[in-house]
Parts: sequence; structure tokens; C-alpha cells
Amino acid sequence: MTNFLKICLFFFCGISISYAQDQVILSGTITEASSNETLIGVNIIIPELQTGTTTNEYGFYSISVPAGTYNVEVSYIGFQNIVEEVDLSESTKRNFSLIDAAEELDEVVLEQDIEKINIKKPEMSVNSLNAATIKKIPAVLGEADVIKSILLLPGVSNAGEASSGFNVRGGAADQNLILLDEAIIFNSSHLFGFFSVFNPDAIKNIKLYKGGIPSRYGGRISSVLDIYQKDGNSKKFHMTGGIGAVSSRILAEGPIVKDKGSFLIGGRSSYAHLFLKLTDNDNSAYFYDLNTKLSYKLNDNNSIYMSGYFGRDIFDISDSFNNVYGNSVINLRWNHLFSDKLFSNLSVIYSDYYYGLTLDFVGFNWNSGIKNFNVKYDFKHYLSDKLKLNYGINNVYYKFNPGEIEPEGEDSGINYFKLTDKYANEAAAYIDVEQEITENLSVEYGLRLSHFNRYGQDEINVYEDDNPVVYNQQLGIYEKATPIDTISVSRSKSVKTYTNLEPRIAVSYTLDDTQSIKASYNRMTQYLHLITNTSSPTPLDIWSPSGSFIKPQILDQYAVGYFKNINNNAYSIETELFYKKIDNRIDYIDGADLIANNAIEQVILNGEAKAYGMEVLFRKNIGRFQGWLAYTLSESHQRTPGRTSIEPGINNGKWYHTPYDKTHDISLTASYTLTPKWSFGGNFIFQTGRPASFPSGQYEYEGVTVPSYGERNNNRLPSYNRLDVSATYIPNPKKTKGWQSEWVFSIYNIYNRKNAASISFRENVEEQRNEAVKLSIFGIIPSVTYNFKF
Repeated sequence: MTNFLKICLFFFCGISISYAQDQVILSGTITEASSNETLIGVNIIIPELQTGTTTNEYGFYSISVPAGTYNVEVSYIGFQNIVEEVDLSESTKRNFSLIDAAEELDEVVLEQDIEKINIKKPEMSVNSLNAATIKKIPAVLGEADVIKSILLLPGVSNAGEASSGFNVRGGAADQNLILLDEAIIFNSSHLFGFFSVFNPDAIKNIKLYKGGIPSRYGGRISSVLDIYQKDGNSKKFHMTGGIGAVSSRILAEGPIVKDKGSFLIGGRSSYAHLFLKLTDNDNSAYFYDLNTKLSYKLNDNNSIYMSGYFGRDIFDISDSFNNVYGNSVINLRWNHLFSDKLFSNLSVIYSDYYYGLTLDFVGFNWNSGIKNFNVKYDFKHYLSDKLKLNYGINNVYYKFNPGEIEPEGEDSGINYFKLTDKYANEAAAYIDVEQEITENLSVEYGLRLSHFNRYGQDEINVYEDDNPVVYNQQLGIYEKATPIDTISVSRSKSVKTYTNLEPRIAVSYTLDDTQSIKASYNRMTQYLHLITNTSSPTPLDIWSPSGSFIKPQILDQYAVGYFKNINNNAYSIETELFYKKIDNRIDYIDGADLIANNAIEQVILNGEAKAYGMEVLFRKNIGRFQGWLAYTLSESHQRTPGRTSIEPGINNGKWYHTPYDKTHDISLTASYTLTPKWSFGGNFIFQTGRPASFPSGQYEYEGVTVPSYGERNNNRLPSYNRLDVSATYIPNPKKTKGWQSEWVFSIYNIYNRKNAASISFRENVEEQRNEAVKLSIFGIIPSVTYNFKF
């Protein structure tokens, strides 16, 4: 293994490895003292050598240093620092347990050496939030929310209130890779965007990559939202929960075998629909979900985990319309330590997104979804304190069910109909190198090789000249081509394959111990496409794999930034400029029919997209008053030119604003601890209005006034802004055992701003004219939540 790695390194990055005879290794795991929960991103510093490292996603660290006796500093926000003298005359395994420092907020100060380590890391375009930070942010209906929290970060937005998904740096919602304990989540929203699917009580850490994305991630081109659940308390039984205005949650965790094994199980449910039953309203909408995790430490070198998530949304209208959708995932993981330098993780993951619809008044059931089976094996190799390797392989097998209609009841006039299932496989191998070249220059560079197979299916349309979309020059419109034949290809055979190399590099150059300049480039490939022409994805939207007519999207993104820590990290500022270009971004011909379309290739064309902008993030990190100011100035465009000189393309081949384009995006987030009993929070948001297409004129046809439209997205909705506030009251803050509780009072949109979710146009029959109608989702919403733990 060692010789193989040396050869790979020689050819891949032009360096050779030599091991000094007097080097020893300090390694171990860092946990939270009260629960044995592993901690991600903890700083381990050796000041005498001006070197250090951080723990990985499983709390493991390893650092190579010359033999000797050193002070080792361990620091993590929200916990008391540890400074311990360690004799490193030989390689040593040393585990640390950190104590919560919440009661000593003003004492938590990062030392200069830790500040320097963070500045030197080439990691950029990355934001991390922990569960404690998320719970301080006011949210609609009083529910702490992962997705709503990341919308307060620079470069992140969404399509508006009650919209699902999120957009990063002008990208579409389907271009975000969302991982929960490494499992792919295809729909991140409950109740069409009112809540996210992530229970805040079960979350340990979230990390959002907007650029400079490491090679271990692939399959999407805008961002990666990497979320890890808690492992569970292996020391004692513990429960947390909350009772809110429209939903409640509860989570239990405790030891299976003390200090070795633990369990975690948590559930949430909304219940506003129960109050509707007390009225004459027969409609209802609610959700529920379940988080589970089992962890067991077999020995010092082996740990196993099983985690799962199950969630469902139910929407009923008068017992005649029933809609059910949600995610189900399960992950089996094995952590193995080959040596004090080589850490590995093997995962076997199953993910299923289901969408079901029943229309009793028509008499049919509709079912669709996407399933995938993923095997991945990742390694982290700590070659020295200046050189680390990440490498691994993964393989994802997909089954797509675009839709199936089944008759419901004996009197149904609907015939059974099944859209053709699709199958695909995505395999990848990657290597990442983290290297400190000089005292001031650090780099992270790597390569991902991805290979996509689109397998055969029962019915494949054949078109003349392989062209499923034709241009009618006489009418000046694009039309569906008529298939000249239909063939069937075995699922064991490929109908189309794609192979792509995806290089990544990030560089950090420190100007001094408090400031640095960073730059990054990454190429990424996305083989899956969400078939939707709405600005906010809906559960009915269908995922489709690349194939003969739908090419994979390919991204090239460049970013450069300036980073500075101020006053021992009391304040920090991050500024970035980015530019991204996307090839093969699909667009839809005018009048495209996307619902239950068995030949989606007949209504789409391949185009291109681009986005560019500036992001600024200013933070106050310590003290009674904390928070951040985020500002994004950006533009996002899309274009689909004609395929020949006589074709106009989409929008006459001109660039137009994507639905995710917001020129200005400002968010201010703050929290203030007045006393141990009372703390306050607030956030203010201002955004440029979302692009929209409004009529540019009108004409009359047989006495009916018909609006006419010009170029796509040539108008905008009014600017969006709102202010949210919250207050948290802890009756007995000094109580650390037994029943502990808090009350959270919040007001969403305190000045009752009627923000426009959309503007539609209709004919006013009484006044005989067309009129614009603004739809607003939320006004002012007060709420109260009672949280407890014991």
C-alpha cells in the first residue's frame, strides 16, 4: 500500500515522500465530555512547532511531529480549551474530551495559533453552522430550521416564502447535493417549503460548500450541503424536545453499552390539521419524520454505525385529493483505523424519494420516484503534518420511476398507464492532496474521475437524424418530432456513456498571521436533471438521467477571496469574487408539457448558463453580542442559441436572467445574551425581486383580451424584505441536571410586510380590462415554542 501511494503521488503531483527517522505521530479522537459525541473540526495545535490539524467528520485527528515534549492546545467554539503537556518520545494515541463552556461565554477566546491555522487552510467558499447557532435564529412558526439558516449566508437564496429548495450562486435547486449522514436527499422541504426535513435536535454539524469543492464530492454542480447527525449519548440517557404552535418534536438518546455503544431516535410531527377538523374545513396538510442512529465502538480501531431517516408529507383536499411524498434513507458505516496515519470509512447507503397522488373524483392513483443504492469507500492518509491525502471510490445505481397511473375503484374510467422506467449507474474515483508547501503557501488539489452509464429500457424512441425537437420555420416555433421507430434495449446494456475528468484546486497565501488571500478552481459534472420549469421545485417534478438526448451539465467555477481575523478572532471578514460557467443547461421550448411526458427529450434543448458576483461576510464571533452581516452582489444568466443559422433558439438566442437571479441580497443576523435567563435574536433580509415575465402588450381575439409576452424574465417582482425577532427565556439557567426548559417567543415579519410571491394577470370581467394580482404568502406571524431536556 505504501509503495503504491508513493508511485501515485510521484505521477499525480510530482512529489516524493521521505520519512524522517525521528518523526512520531500524535493521534486520537476528540469527543464531548458529557455524551462521548465525536466533534468535527476541532483545532489541535502545537504552539512550539507552529503547526496543527483539525478533526475529520468522525472526530479523528493525526499529526506527525519531531520527537519531544510539547504543549498541546485543543480548542473548539462553545467548549472550554484544553492545554496539556504531552511526552511524544514515541508515537502516542491521545483522546481528549471537551467540556461545554456555554456558561462561560466571554471566556471562549481562540488563541493566535488557532487563528493562524484557520487562515492558512486553503478551504474557501465554505460555511459551517452548528445546531446551537441554528436554534438562535428566528424562523417561521418558531421552528429552528437548517435550510432557513443557510439562506442567511452570502451567495444563498431561494425563490421566496413557502418555496422549496435553495439556490447557491445563481444555480438551480436541483444543482445542490444534499447529504444526510452521506445519504442523498432529493427533497429537502416539508409542507412545500414551510419547514425543512432536518430535525435540529438530531443535527450535529452542517457544512455548505459553495465553491472550492473537494474531489470527494460529485454529482452536482452548484453546492454541497453536508449534514451529520449526532451519534447518540453513550454515557447516560437523555431526552430533548419542543412543543410549538403547529409542530412538536422529541428525541431520545442513550447508551447501549456505556462508553461503547449508543442509540438515537427522534421524531417530529405537525398537527395544525387537527384544529381544522374542529371546523367545517375538510382540508389538511401535515408532515412527520423519524431520525434514527445506532453507534458501536468495537475496539480502538473499529466502529460501526447505522443511521436512517424517514419522512412523509400528506396533503388532503376534501377527501377527493390526496398527496403523499417524502424521503427514506438508511446508511450502514464502518470506520476502520489501519494505522495511526490511515483512517477509512466504508458506507453502504440506500435512498428512496417517493411521490404519490390520489384523485378520487377522477378515479386514479399516481406514483413516481427515484431510488438509488450507493457504495463508497473513503480513506484519509496523514502522511505528515504538511501532507495529507484523501482518496476513495463510490458507485451509485439509480432506478427512476417517472410515473405510473393506476385506476382507483370499479367505476374509474382511467386505464392503467406506466411511463417507462429508466436506469443508470454513476461511478467515481478521486484523490485529494492537502499540502503545506511553505510557511505561507498551502494548497489543496485533486482529481475526480466520473463515469456514467445510461442503461437500456423497454421503450426508446428513434428519431430522424437523432433529432427529437424540430423547428417549424413557417410558424416560427419549435415542435415535438414524431418518432420513426421504437426499440427496446436490455438493462444490462448501455445506451449512452459519459466519462469526465474533474480537476479541483484551492490555494491559500498568508500575508501574516491574521490575513490571507485564497483562490480556487473546480470542474464538476452533473448527470441528473430535475425536469421543472418553475422557479421553486415541486414534489411532482421528475428527475431524469443524462442519455442520448440530455447531456450532463458541466461546471467550471473560479473564485478568489480575502480573509482576515481581527482582535484574536473576535471579528472576522471574508470577501470573495466568483465566476461560474455551465455547459448543457437544459431549457424548455415554449408551451413545453412536462407532466407525465414519456418523451421529455421532445420539449428540451441544451443551452448554457453563467453567474458571477461578489460575497462579503462580516462576523462577530465572541461575547454577549454575536452575529454576522452577509451581502451578495451577483447576476445569473441563461442562454439557448439556435442549433443552426435559421433557428432562433430560446428567447431569440439572447442571454436572459435565470429565475434565481437576485442582484442584491443582504442579511443581518444577531443574537444578544442579556442575562443567563434572557437572550434575544433577530434577522433582517433584503433581496432584489425575483425575475419574472410580464405581458408587454395585449390583443383581442373573438372578443377576448389576450396578453402577449416579450422576452423571458425581462421584469422583476418587487424587492423583498422582512425583519424577524425572538426572545428566549430560561427559567432556571443554573440547573444542569434533571428537567431543564426554555421558552422561545418569536415574531416573523414583525412589520407585516406583504412580500410578493408571484404576480399573475387576469381579465377583470366587470371593468373589461386586464389586471395584475399580487400573491403574498406570509404577513406577521407570532409564535411560541416550549423546549425541554432531561
